[in-house]
Amino acid sequence: MTLDEAVAAFLLHLRAERHASPNTVTAYQHDLAGLAAFTRERGSHASADVRAIDVYLLRGWLGVLARKHAPSSIARKLAAVRTWMRWMRRRGVIAACPADELATPKVRRGLPTLLSVDAAKEVVEAPGDDSPRGVRDRAILEVLYGSGLRVSEVCGLDLHAIDLAAGTARVLGKGSKERMVPLGSKCIAALQGWLEVRGRMVHPKRGTQDPRALFLAVTGKRMYVRAVHALVQSYGALGAGRADLHPHALRHTCATHMLDGGADLRAIQEMLGHASLSTTQRYTHVSMEHLMRVYDAAHPMARARPPAPTRK
Repeated sequence: MTLDEAVAAFLLHLRAERHASPNTVTAYQHDLAGLAAFTRERGSHASADVRAIDVYLLRGWLGVLARKHAPSSIARKLAAVRTWMRWMRRRGVIAACPADELATPKVRRGLPTLLSVDAAKEVVEAPGDDSPRGVRDRAILEVLYGSGLRVSEVCGLDLHAIDLAAGTARVLGKGSKERMVPLGSKCIAALQGWLEVRGRMVHPKRGTQDPRALFLAVTGKRMYVRAVHALVQSYGALGAGRADLHPHALRHTCATHMLDGGADLRAIQEMLGHASLSTTQRYTHVSMEHLMRVYDAAHPMARARPPAPTRK
């Protein structure tokens, strides 16, 4: 099997069997294409026979990557190749996985961006006008912060997935996994306001709109991810002076505020749709940072200066 054939078969496996998201498939495709380009430039036999890929070729590829890419990017690319080669080993295409012999670059994982409770309130309430667009933006911000959804999940919400009477939303997350998330009282009120004016958000010329999508763009089509990124950035600057704010920061903020309020870590994991509890545990570090800042600011012993050493 050629390298290109092996990559194509793996991408088909991701789409058809694992039901990976389009973004995930695209990321794997991009990373594996980089390895394929390297093998062709080296004139390696691996282009014609994937079994020719060995640890020495992979080390050379990582060496080239190290000239231009950060350790986090290299770690992601290596993980993609390792997953692909393990899949080929399970299918009997190759006898061993040489990528397993390589050490993953050490990546320092930073703490997620988050807002204080007051700053989050200012951002969510920043859309102040009663136009359909302003009402829609308020509802989107309430869902992002109030329920901790991913931006892709917000854009993918359908009308029938929202039950305002029960205060829940049925969300289609990563890997096409469904989960139920709660909607707070302010979120429900914002969604009710949006549904009252949603019919006015139509295409300016054709007068049409997407009949299924919950959130619509000004053209009447389903809201897209890039537009939500732009509005969060805009209201982040307006409400909290944070022009660098992004939708995932509101998700982080939601989880951290729930943890600070006493929510169980498992409950937060279920709400956010994390496959692993270790992902959710990142918020315990954020909460500890918050606790230490409060301690340093409020505890008298934290402000007390240590006694000066005595001279002998």
